[in-house]
Amino acid sequence: MSRKGGMRLLILLFLLIAAAPARAAPPQPLVLAFGDSLTAGFGLDRGLGFAPQLQTALRRHGIRATVADGGVSGDTSTAARARLGWTLDGLGAPPDLVIVELGANDMLRGLDPRLTEDNLDAILAELGRRKIPALLAGMRAARNLDPAFVARFGAIYPALARKHKVTLYPFFLDGAALVPGMMQADGMHPTFDGIKTVVTRIVPAVKAGLRP
Repeated sequence: MSRKGGMRLLILLFLLIAAAPARAAPPQPLVLAFGDSLTAGFGLDRGLGFAPQLQTALRRHGIRATVADGGVSGDTSTAARARLGWTLDGLGAPPDLVIVELGANDMLRGLDPRLTEDNLDAILAELGRRKIPALLAGMRAARNLDPAFVARFGAIYPALARKHKVTLYPFFLDGAALVPGMMQADGMHPTFDGIKTVVTRIVPAVKAGLRP
């Protein structure tokens, strides 16, 4: 091959490489953990709460997600409903999934379950309006409360999941509640080991929620 022909071949190869489609970068989803003190990591050092541990767990599973901590200790469903809009707007981009973990403080204060249901209904409706997928984390009422209240409270979550066609994770504290060493001295908030258990159990549901 002549020198001139070789140069033409090199130029042709360069053009072909330049025109080839670039390999798409792996998606980096944004997850919002929207809840109360259980989400916020009450009683734990910074970086040991639910959101950072979930982010670490997802990355171990090959999902380079960012998990934003939208937990506020003491929040009732009413307070969370009031701050949902500006919490979402403050993220800078729509999240790929919102984990809704609320209701425990309503239950502890003995608030009418109808109020809790109305607020969660409005939260899920707003997420639906914005076309943001949701994972609804259920809560259970303390068994020493009135049985009618316990039953009414527990029925809120599956009913709303059906209504809004969102995935229900039946009990946020699954694997940690009432287990020695998994809960802090107050009996209400998980320890570091408790949060690890919570995260391990909820990760499959979060992964499923992030699938296209």
